[in-house]
Amino acid sequence: MEKKLMHPQELIVEFMNRIYKRKLTTTSGGNLSIRDSEGNIWISPTGKDKGTLSPSDICKVCPDGTIVGAYKPSCELPFHANVYKTRPDVNAVLHAHPGELVSYTLFRGVPERDTTYLAKKVCGEIGVAGYELPGSLDLADRIVDEIKKGINVVMMENHGVTAVGSDMFEAFKRFETYNDCACIAMNANSLGKINTLTADQIALTDKKVEVEEFIPETFSSKEKALRKEIVDISVRSYDQKLFSCLSGTVSARTEGDNFVITPHGADRKYLTVEDLVSVQDGKVEKGKTPSSAYKLHALIYKTHPEIHSIIMAKPAPIMGYAVTHSDIDSRTIPESFIAMRTVKNLPFGITITDPDKVNSEITEKTPVLLIENDCVLATGKSVINAFDRLEVASFTAETIIKAKPLGNVVMITDEEVELIRKTFCM
Repeated sequence: MEKKLMHPQELIVEFMNRIYKRKLTTTSGGNLSIRDSEGNIWISPTGKDKGTLSPSDICKVCPDGTIVGAYKPSCELPFHANVYKTRPDVNAVLHAHPGELVSYTLFRGVPERDTTYLAKKVCGEIGVAGYELPGSLDLADRIVDEIKKGINVVMMENHGVTAVGSDMFEAFKRFETYNDCACIAMNANSLGKINTLTADQIALTDKKVEVEEFIPETFSSKEKALRKEIVDISVRSYDQKLFSCLSGTVSARTEGDNFVITPHGADRKYLTVEDLVSVQDGKVEKGKTPSSAYKLHALIYKTHPEIHSIIMAKPAPIMGYAVTHSDIDSRTIPESFIAMRTVKNLPFGITITDPDKVNSEITEKTPVLLIENDCVLATGKSVINAFDRLEVASFTAETIIKAKPLGNVVMITDEEVELIRKTFCM
């Protein structure tokens, strides 16, 4: 979705709907604002249902303080205005009350940011603002005390979180990425000790991948169909919280070892078929940047003719296992074992340092791999087959985590597994 030419009122409604539908705030909670090039602050109204906002509901606050709009601006206007005065580089402020992050504020905790490389890079340092009355100048001062340090994400005690950015998408990706940290940590809590990444490990992901380019002369009907399928699955994965706005890679084989893959850095919610990247004979479609994992995908397609789609993702339940380096047992229900078989754990960074090892671990009996502190990798004979394995992996992880507080978890026995294998010709 092209946002540069969207009016601030439309942008605020678009992102507020997105936050609300993702259950990251409530009907009465949260507020968004944008500063335009003329110095006006456009901000969501107070006392208006966040699930039914329209562009005409958004208030305009002029530089001289004049308020234009059908409703009063959010009571949190003071801290929004003070952030803009303090940080000339900030043109969007997002404040919301996602349950996971609010839970952390209740016991004065801060979710560990170094569990994944993405969070460290996207969110930066995390600030904490002590409790003050909502809408008060004291609260504005508390937040600005953190923001003026160059911090872009601030936890607010007994309140919520504020994220800022040069535009609304940048603020949103920081907000969503950090909330994912909280979700991952909560899932990990019942599994074991959380392992964080070192600076050297995170630096591994900065490695630049050399690419050769080609100019496609035409796209086959098969590739056109696969592009639409990849886009549909990517958006579906985002809506089901299997992908985030910045994480989640899908590829599908076109002809021979050639394939099409999702791009690096694009918002998964708004992917289009034009965004996707063709890879032919190891060369990348000119003018586009593929997922940083595209060379691993190329290796897998070259070695495994039976695989026609690969998905890599970071859903919070399965990432709970990834950051605790725990083994996930697929023997919960027959569907889980049939889809996942045996899931192997591989160390963080191996997709970069030793892709051949990753490739060698993929077999008919191990179609799903868990990369510690990174992602789950699911392969399949089709896009929907790989997606099913991803979805089942997240479902399986979630059910085990939810079952643990209830008592001893009982898995399907080895004898029962053998019967499943024989019945389903596995």
